Amino acid sequence: MLVLPVETEKSPLWSAAVEAAEMVESRWVVGLGTGRAASMFVHGLARRVRGGLSVRSVATSRATESLARELEIPMASLDEVDSIDIDVDGADEVAPNLDLIKGHGGALVRERVVASISRRFVVLVGDEKLVPRLGARGAVPVEVVPFAVSTVFRGLERLGATVSIRSNGDGRPFASDNGNAILDASFDGIDDPSELSSRIDSLAGVVDNGLFLGMADLVLVQSADSFRRLERA
Repeated sequence: MLVLPVETEKSPLWSAAVEAAEMVESRWVVGLGTGRAASMFVHGLARRVRGGLSVRSVATSRATESLARELEIPMASLDEVDSIDIDVDGADEVAPNLDLIKGHGGALVRERVVASISRRFVVLVGDEKLVPRLGARGAVPVEVVPFAVSTVFRGLERLGATVSIRSNGDGRPFASDNGNAILDASFDGIDDPSELSSRIDSLAGVVDNGLFLGMADLVLVQSADSFRRLERA
């Protein structure tokens, strides 16, 4: 039996992750997000599974699936489920109305698919991720088929973005689990996220973008020693 790493319980997001794991009921199908916050939730869920909770889980990335299998969480493919009872993930920015920017972990397409068929979408963030408006902290990730990288790059620039092609840190271009490139498009704040999302998606070659609008039901915001709940009206 795997023992929970000490550093996991010391993570700033651990309390919120445990709270999210406690929401899961027996026989539910659970969506597992990608990134640091989602990994905390996977560890919290694994602890409940070891205590007897019966669930099936759908992962949004190969990395998350590998972690979940290592922690002995029962897995299912998207083909095996009609819907997901709860999906827990992180976010890169959270606006006051709970609109999100996601995808800095490179799994935005699969994250959106899983969230779209979930009855409840729960997001875990540190309080530094709260912003007055989207685009205040960082870029909007845009997943693009490799053939169209240059075309989409120029199209994003015409929309007013400063654009970079994501790399692995070793000079090689990043490739998503779908085999696509990620462009990071930085805007000086986003006045109309819905319009921008539509304009990005209209660029030929774009698979998806990281603006997750009107999707989060609950955001658990972790601060230094506590967390609070932000629920969509």
